[in-house]
Formats: sequence, structure tokens, C-alpha cells
Amino acid sequence: MARRLATAFSLALVLLCCGAARTAAGNAPAPADALLEKRVVKLSEELRCLVCQNQTIADSNAGLAVDLKNQVREQLRQGKTEEDVLRYMVERYGDFVLYRPPVKGVTAFLWFGPLLLVFAGLAGLVLYLRKRRSLASEDDPADAGLDDDDLEAADAMPQTPKART
Repeated sequence: MARRLATAFSLALVLLCCGAARTAAGNAPAPADALLEKRVVKLSEELRCLVCQNQTIADSNAGLAVDLKNQVREQLRQGKTEEDVLRYMVERYGDFVLYRPPVKGVTAFLWFGPLLLVFAGLAGLVLYLRKRRSLASEDDPADAGLDDDDLEAADAMPQTPKART
């Protein structure tokens, strides 16, 4: 009984926290300049969240992502262009901050690494299957060049116990 009550209380607490977080996110202050916010969102979709790493800063609610969005907003408010802001972020955080990094020698592994891993896996699978097939053919007497008479003669031979080593 106490266990059910504790579980129900924990569930209610989690739901309450989720509801409060959703309400807080939904009550974000309205932007003063809609055009500026559109530019901020556009640039935020091109920058990677350095905490989450698989989200843009537009999609992330991490503290660093919020700070980066605020930096983008402030720089655009100061009159800098989108290219200036992107250049600043790359200078500060490297190409990794770009959600779609350019293909360069440094970022080549980001672009082609997964493809190389797939090819390496396929090559390993082919080698494994070839080795398995050759081992199976060595164990199969039908593939060893023996005819039925040879197999009958082998079956008729007395079986001697193997010596233990």
C-alpha cells in the first residue's frame, strides 16, 4: 500500500514538473522585433548546440544554447550581418558549431567517416562469410573428392580411440 502511494506521489510530482516546464516555455516573452527574431531563428537553425551536439541551438533548451541565441540576437541587433555572426561563432568555437560544417580536410571525417565505417563493416562481413564457406567445404566429405565406395570403405574401417595428448 505504501509502495503504491509513493509511486502515485512520484508520478504526480513528475507530471506537475513537466506541466510547469511546459507552461514556462509557452509563456516566453513576445519578441519586440519580429524581423530580428526571424533572423535569429534562421541563424540558430544553422548553429549546433555544443551541449546536445545533435540539435541546433534553435531546437535546444540547454543553457549554453540559450546563451548562444542571445549572442546571435545581440550581434544582429548591433547591425552585424548573418555572415559576420557565423564567422564569429566559427572563430570562437570552430567548424563544429556549424550544423552543416563545410567539407575541408579537418571536417572530412565528419562527412565521410560514417560511410567508411559502413564499407569497413561490409568488407569484414564478406571476409567472414568467405572464411566460413571455405571451412564448411573442408569439413564436407562430398566436396573432398570422395565417391560412395570411398565413403563406405571409410565407414567400414575400425574406429580406434584417439590418443590423448
